[in-house]
Amino acid sequence: MPASNSPIIVALDYANADDALALTDQLDPSRCRLKVGKELFTHAGPHAVSMLVNQGFDVFLDLKYHDIPNTVAKACAAATELGVWMLNVHALGGQAMMQAARKAVGAAPDRPQLIAVTLLTSMDQTTFEQLGMQGSINDSVLRLAQLSADSGLDGVVCSPQETAALRQQHDDKFQLITPGIRPENGDQGDQHRTMTPAAAITAGSNYLVIGRPITAASDPMAALSEIETCLIADNT
Repeated sequence: MPASNSPIIVALDYANADDALALTDQLDPSRCRLKVGKELFTHAGPHAVSMLVNQGFDVFLDLKYHDIPNTVAKACAAATELGVWMLNVHALGGQAMMQAARKAVGAAPDRPQLIAVTLLTSMDQTTFEQLGMQGSINDSVLRLAQLSADSGLDGVVCSPQETAALRQQHDDKFQLITPGIRPENGDQGDQHRTMTPAAAITAGSNYLVIGRPITAASDPMAALSEIETCLIADNT
């Protein structure tokens, strides 16, 4: 069962497990979930994920698997054994890859949520065109999200600026996980397509990936509480 009902996923963008654990010691697993990405996983490996799971946190393993179907399926099966709550693949890997990944996570009630990355939230239209891609970012996100749904996945990672259009295309069971979340007047960092937490939830996001506004705060739990307060106030 999930440890938390919170929509907030704290991004653990750290180079080592000690720094990550120093942060999670200040957080309440009933009030947030955690994201482990490539940097922390490369430095600390599966053991770091297991430690966080054992602390009672729901863990989103954000490794964006993108390879041939068999390789991705085996990686997803291994991630499932770690007890993660959520993991992801790249939608650009295609339907056969995503279907293999979905089969690999199994059908148990407590299986991980399997989602797909559409386009990175750091991508702007200039970068999109440099890659030789046609049309608009928004159209590509909608197309890749539909492919993900058709492949049996539970949702997608997307920019909050595409959330409203995606929610019109998919029902509430299709999970929308949005990085690029910045509190009002917050530093955008390296994200180009951003939105405030309250606006993202209003647009249809299920989960908000938030990093530095919480992890770089002098009091991370207070920063988390402030975001919770904004979300509650917006829904009253």
